[in-house]
Amino acid sequence: MGYLGDSLLTAFELILNFDRDIRMTAWVSLYTSSCAIVIAALLGVPIGLWLGLNRFRGRQLLLALLNTLMALPTVVVGLLLFGLLSRQGPLGPLGLLFTPLAMIIGQTVLATPIVANLVLAAVTGADQRIIDTALTLGASRLQAAIQLLREIRFGVMAAVIAGFGRVIAEVGVAMMLGGNIRNSTRTMTTAIALETSKGEFAFGLALGILLLSIALLVNLFLNVLQQR
Repeated sequence: MGYLGDSLLTAFELILNFDRDIRMTAWVSLYTSSCAIVIAALLGVPIGLWLGLNRFRGRQLLLALLNTLMALPTVVVGLLLFGLLSRQGPLGPLGLLFTPLAMIIGQTVLATPIVANLVLAAVTGADQRIIDTALTLGASRLQAAIQLLREIRFGVMAAVIAGFGRVIAEVGVAMMLGGNIRNSTRTMTTAIALETSKGEFAFGLALGILLLSIALLVNLFLNVLQQR
């Protein structure tokens, strides 16, 4: 069957047999990425909404900064946070480096600009009469903004899913801040890189299949919500 075919069979066997290393690695990825995207959504959605609804001096500068942060390389984020969290850094005494929490912090930094930017795009593309109508009917600015969020909820969901896709598939932050510690901070992406370099191609392939499956399920979930 060939090398690739044999590796695929072994990969599916590992998945179907619920291999412990596979399970633990997938769990770490899902846990850290889910925590990060929840925090990123709590930060990014209000930021995107605020920038979309308000016009003020310096707004263009903030938009340029947000666009720059959206394309920020993961290794740069990992490097900066490594300096903050290392023993010699200002946050070193907290002992966060090489822990899941450090990875969550790094992934939140990566996801927040993406969520904020896509929510901003959704707000900008929405019918501005929604806000005006709500205000005319006696709603407060906050109530009007909440009503707008309801109208663009699918855009907000897409923003959150895009942020989730960014963090679950990244390598740099997870490797630099997590340390790729087995059963603790090893994610699917870092394990794929490590195991493949060791010659464990089937193991890396199994994790790659799981990673693609998660991405597919998340997008199917969004499509189901949109159809409803």
